[in-house]
Amino acid sequence: MKKKVFVFSIICSCSFAQQKIAPTGLVTSKAMVVSARAEASKIGSEIMKKGGNAFDAMVATELALAVAYPFAGNIGGGGFMVYRKSNGEVGSLDYREKAPLAATKKMFLDKDGNVVTGKSTETALAIGVPGTIAGVFAVHEKLGSLPMSEILKPVIALAETGVIVTQKQQKQLEIYHDAIVKVNGPKTLMAGKFKENDIIKYPALASTLKRILTNGKDEFYKGETAKILVNYLQKKGGIMSLEDLANYEAKWRKPLQFDYKDLKITSMAPPSSGGICLAQIMKMIEPFNLADMGHNSEQSIQVIVEAERRAYADRSQFLGDPDFVKIPIKALTSDSYLSSRMSNFNIDKACLSSEIREGKITYNESMETTHYSIVDSQGNAVAATTTINDGFGSKYYCDELGFFLNNEMDDFSAKPGSPNMFGLVGNEANSIAPGKRMLSSMTPTIVEKNGKLFMVVGSPGGSTIITSVLQAILNVYEYNLSMQEAVNAPRFHHQWLPDLITFEPDAFDNITIGNLKAKGYLINERTTPVIGKLDCILVLPDNSLEGGADFRGDDKAAGF
Repeated sequence: MKKKVFVFSIICSCSFAQQKIAPTGLVTSKAMVVSARAEASKIGSEIMKKGGNAFDAMVATELALAVAYPFAGNIGGGGFMVYRKSNGEVGSLDYREKAPLAATKKMFLDKDGNVVTGKSTETALAIGVPGTIAGVFAVHEKLGSLPMSEILKPVIALAETGVIVTQKQQKQLEIYHDAIVKVNGPKTLMAGKFKENDIIKYPALASTLKRILTNGKDEFYKGETAKILVNYLQKKGGIMSLEDLANYEAKWRKPLQFDYKDLKITSMAPPSSGGICLAQIMKMIEPFNLADMGHNSEQSIQVIVEAERRAYADRSQFLGDPDFVKIPIKALTSDSYLSSRMSNFNIDKACLSSEIREGKITYNESMETTHYSIVDSQGNAVAATTTINDGFGSKYYCDELGFFLNNEMDDFSAKPGSPNMFGLVGNEANSIAPGKRMLSSMTPTIVEKNGKLFMVVGSPGGSTIITSVLQAILNVYEYNLSMQEAVNAPRFHHQWLPDLITFEPDAFDNITIGNLKAKGYLINERTTPVIGKLDCILVLPDNSLEGGADFRGDDKAAGF
């Protein structure tokens, strides 16, 4: 079997990646934003047209999504940003939510030590300390160029004039209507029976943003907004305190970087699992000639699935908040370790997850989320992924402040071996502790080729984020798809447990699926939610930009 595997790796030294890619998405010559809503992309693009840089546009886009896309955009959640400046300097910001100081390891267990269903997702105890406002102010202070007043002006105007409800947003509001009303009562703003083309105005959110503009970050973490928020949550049975908010800081972290053939990839390090898992998967599949195997072929799916299976097994065991646990990053991403992880791969037969555990390591060292990608006219690039976890987060909507709160505490491992809402199994490394950041799958990623900016990539989708980002990169680099084609292409996913390959519904041929079944692969044949929702930018050979905005949502590219 090993001989067969070796043949795949040496069949052809050429790659489809060498061919010229004809763009099919929006192409602009200078700057671009791709995000989940047209309003946010337009605001970010306009900021750059006025002379702002990618980091000013990041602040504007992030906060515009809080207005236009409350399903996942937020100021009541948190996220991660990876950047690359035009001079090649890279960095990353962690503005992930944190557990309140009153949180305890067993807070979601009953007296017998069993997980209480819904307690980590549907109660006020599910809410982590938000990081978004700290994040945008940290970015602006370090890297921004325009005054905050100019950046926030169009965002506040959007909240005041209102946002047109799309067909997809109407469906979101209908699906979650009863859950939102159950928590907040029938008079809450979001209880309205909104239809497509209705306009929703957000006057309370506009007022909150105005106070933040006047008083800065401290307004959210120490001012009137903080007091209103804590009062609201404590009435609902939450444990977040003024001390929790006052203590919150966004953290600049060293991004995770690795090579794949002639690409250099920069992604998020822990407490996101995205960068490590992406590195592990890509290094495990690197010896195989995927281009020759063919896009979404039986063999390429099999190679990628087996690498995903092993990476997610390691994720479960080793990853958590690096401020609380020691993570063996070098060991997990070393060539020798990853080669050994794939040593039992068999092209003729599935490796079952029951046979795959975490690797032997020596210590040397939502569902709904939303992502946006930005490139400015100077060549600065931003990949940012932000979340409130589930659709509309915890469903707790503070009408006085105008925003939803996250239910991010579910991303901790409530009990080793018990899955969270995405079916991800965690362990001791990701257990709950006061002030700790919960593990994430968010994977904002920037790709360089031959020392130049090549792609800006990211996606929402809970546990499917990592595999969606992986496929976006491979679709362009290995299979010669345009950026928009790469985003449009059907996707598949495996996360170790449950031991199932999930395929995007009605998108893969029956012969391929049948052949995989014959090799012993277990297939999730139920209708599944969307696997990821990519918003990406590709730098074309003439340095113009092609946007890939996912048709699975209301996503849109804008630029000039």
